[in-house]
Amino acid sequence: MAKRERTAKVLQEELSRRIHRIDEIAEDGARLQVPLPQAHARDARGRNWDIKRIDRATGYERAIRAVIDGLRDEFDLAESTGGTGRPAPANPFD
Repeated sequence: MAKRERTAKVLQEELSRRIHRIDEIAEDGARLQVPLPQAHARDARGRNWDIKRIDRATGYERAIRAVIDGLRDEFDLAESTGGTGRPAPANPFD
């Protein structure tokens, strides 16, 4: 089944929501800045984006990586429209 596409901004916002719901992050009151996802060539698992590093995430790396990888499996990063005028996919999380 084809994955749904989302813009970098929509993925960033959803990652931030999901990361801040991780129990230990929520309990600690940690506020992490999630960068925009970076596109890359499709990997062996069919994923076309990643986030390599989140600042101030020491101690939460495994939980954060699980959230990132889950979203990578769920959504593709939408390619730029290249001037086609095609609207960006709607944010399903709003």
